[in-house]
Amino acid sequence: MNAKIRMAEGKDIEEILGIYVPYIKDSTITFEYEVPTMEEFKKRFYNVKESYPYLVCTIDNKVVGYAYSSRHAERAAYMWDVDFSIYINDSYLRYGIGKAFYTALIEISKLQNIKNVYGGVTENNIKSEKLHEYFGFKKAGVFHKTGYKFGKWLDVIWYEKDINESDEAPKPIISIKDINSRDLKNILTNAEKLIRTI
Repeated sequence: MNAKIRMAEGKDIEEILGIYVPYIKDSTITFEYEVPTMEEFKKRFYNVKESYPYLVCTIDNKVVGYAYSSRHAERAAYMWDVDFSIYINDSYLRYGIGKAFYTALIEISKLQNIKNVYGGVTENNIKSEKLHEYFGFKKAGVFHKTGYKFGKWLDVIWYEKDINESDEAPKPIISIKDINSRDLKNILTNAEKLIRTI
């Protein structure tokens, strides 16, 4: 099997949405109730790609997972913070794709001069908790009974990681479009090596 991680393209949107749909319909990993229209999902896709990395993992040219970072909060002082989001096809959860995605997103975030990365994990999502702990994320706190889905209230655990520990004034944020393409390629190639395809 041939595994690749690359920047997502417009041609991938339908496959990406196909991966996301079961998370909406069958899980509490996302708090969405309704599947977004293709038009709405395209808007979300391109809004992220305007400034941040949006990645896909392909195995034998089939998109089996996607991941992206996005701004954590809108106020100006938060501009150095991002949230990570990852969704993987159920059939490929044990391939190390999550670790590959996080490795790539962290390294790209460093190039963008991001300081803090965050992940929100719905209670009892043990795989996601372990992924964050593997990368040295610390629990920042719990939003108790913050979401209601499938007839019950759910907690969300927030994880945080400081990837730029300097307390000096931050450097300007660099858009994903302005990151050196060779640097991006090296990061993605190194992340691919973490994927187990046997």
